[in-house]
Amino acid sequence: MYEAQGNLKIINDIQTFGSGFTKREFVITTGDSKYPQDIKFEIVKDKCSLLDQFSIGQPVNVSFDIRGNEYQGKYYVNLNCWKIQAGATSGNQSNQAPPSSNDMPDFSDNNNLSEPSMDDLRGDDIPF
Repeated sequence: MYEAQGNLKIINDIQTFGSGFTKREFVITTGDSKYPQDIKFEIVKDKCSLLDQFSIGQPVNVSFDIRGNEYQGKYYVNLNCWKIQAGATSGNQSNQAPPSSNDMPDFSDNNNLSEPSMDDLRGDDIPF
């Protein structure tokens, strides 16, 4: 069992297949740190209606399992939601204020255009 928290970004319509199988996909955006992630989940069979009570932008907590399968030599992974609940509204990223001008670097002094030093680069927080 896994859990994820985020804001609903997309709620797709229910898909019905010839066998009678139904599924519904939705996407949440996680609000953690500077690098939010869009994560797609699917809900199947009678649980498809669970999404009817939610709206785009609403914070949610998703409980899910990871499902993997092989088809014709290709491998697929699905995040299979089995429970979704309304999340807390405090602390989500959409309520945070944008960075102020005090947080931005000052590029007004164009006369001092030199290579960054190693001390300048150590604070780099690029995730890759």
